Amino acid sequence: MAEVAARTIEDPLAEAQRVADAAAAAGLPLRATGGVAIAMISPSARTAPLQRAYGDIDFVARSGDASDVIAFFTHLGYAPEEQFNVLHGQRRLFFTDVENGGRQADVFLDRIEGCHTLELRDRLDLVPATLTPADLLLSKLQVFQTNQKDFTDALAILSDHALSDDESGISRRRLGDVLGSDWGWWKTVSIVTERAGEFADNQGGLEVARGRIDELSRELEEMPKSRKWKMRSRIGERARWYEEPDEIEHEV
Repeated sequence: MAEVAARTIEDPLAEAQRVADAAAAAGLPLRATGGVAIAMISPSARTAPLQRAYGDIDFVARSGDASDVIAFFTHLGYAPEEQFNVLHGQRRLFFTDVENGGRQADVFLDRIEGCHTLELRDRLDLVPATLTPADLLLSKLQVFQTNQKDFTDALAILSDHALSDDESGISRRRLGDVLGSDWGWWKTVSIVTERAGEFADNQGGLEVARGRIDELSRELEEMPKSRKWKMRSRIGERARWYEEPDEIEHEV
């Protein structure tokens, strides 16, 4: 493993970048996610009105690399939460940054499981350092009980990334692959997108993001839908279409 400074950094964005750079140097497929990752790629998240404080730092890796991930974070100065990692290590790994107030580093393995499941195993080599803009946006719009942090993060992505035909922006293909085959996913994203528009209107000064919300809403309506999607749509809201996150779910 390449030699890096073992001391963690107080600033969460700088620390996430340090971890991402070290992972790249070590050849470990590890990408930042959550609010910190959004701030890493979205300048709007670093200035008012979308600037906010960040706590834990979150990443995604592959389950087959779990033992390497544990060794990697230990090498970087983190303390593994051994009991949790034994119990839940097929899905999540937790590490503590003792030097910085016990800040958590949370590593999702293969997927993010919340109100919906975002499969990421094959999405960790597309852009450097973080998940793609589309995956970061989906990770926020899948939260049915949306809070201010989720809206703020989603609007930051939309302020700085347009809908796109490649992964440098918000990939239309990725949105279609995830949402066009799953009515429940689509329904939640449609509802939360509408709420995000209302939030943007109340904030003011977010005209670019507001325009992209309108564009995203059109994309949701016009994207091709699978037979499975259409069958589930007939049931509609008579059956709940999203999961309640379990107790180990942390905000990202």
